Amino acid sequence: MLALVMSPDSATGLMLTKVEDPRPSANEALVSVHASSLNRGELRLLTIRPEGWIPGQDVAGIVERAAADGSGPAKGARVAALVDQAGWAERVAVPTDRLSVLPDEVSFVSAATLPVAGTTALRTLRHGGDLAGQRVLITGASGAVGRFQIQIARGHGASVTAIAAARHAGDLRDLGAEQVVEAIELAEGPFSLITESVGGQSLAHAIERVAPGGTIVMFGSSSGELTPIGFRQFVPDHEGARLQTFAYYTSGPDIGADIASLLALVAAGRLETRVAMTMPWTDIARALDALRQRSFSGKAVLTMAG
Repeated sequence: MLALVMSPDSATGLMLTKVEDPRPSANEALVSVHASSLNRGELRLLTIRPEGWIPGQDVAGIVERAAADGSGPAKGARVAALVDQAGWAERVAVPTDRLSVLPDEVSFVSAATLPVAGTTALRTLRHGGDLAGQRVLITGASGAVGRFQIQIARGHGASVTAIAAARHAGDLRDLGAEQVVEAIELAEGPFSLITESVGGQSLAHAIERVAPGGTIVMFGSSSGELTPIGFRQFVPDHEGARLQTFAYYTSGPDIGADIASLLALVAAGRLETRVAMTMPWTDIARALDALRQRSFSGKAVLTMAG
């Protein structure tokens, strides 16, 4: 089969080349990949992984061979999945607890936007408990995770303040943000839940705005800056507040079930998946360049010939 493989012989660091087909374990289905979206974290992985490694975490496609142990969907089922690697390939082996069957209303391209960004949004918000009536602050709100967070939080009855550039304000209000401000310093707290993906001074300002007993969920650091944190930043005025780190790969089981719940929201018209760019996987250089330049809001999706 063909796959995008880490290679020093390519300007992008990736080469479309032939590799051996996956050999699924008993609890894995073999999926023929039709679409895969890009995640910002993959930019870092491309700088640290060895030659021969195959990237790709978000996949949508068709089950080519069902799991040998009888778990998961049958051959021919349309599915979406989150894998740790090897999704940028014609086929990938997927543990069945990371798979979900696609509703008829949801396309492969739309489904491919959900696994990493959607489950991150869902699981970070769960740290806030029952969101009904709560005030939620979302930094980096114009990105894929932030857009999903806004919609999910609003759907659970929260009042959402989003931090994003002014050009995104109308769009994010349409998704459910009550307020959109350009800088976290302009956000008027306190907030019972803050999802923080910028780091540096943004995290410092988040601590200043968290309510007593509230939660800050830190799931990224796009600024690349460190934040000095001390006891006196929390006391007084923010007593009992919690700083929680989050990474999808340590966030627990049932990823397939969470993907299924997200797909149900999409099928019901209650969750918008913003596909900003769709292109053949042979155009991976253009897709990666756009991701690095942050030239779009939403997700870039690669389509595989199938």
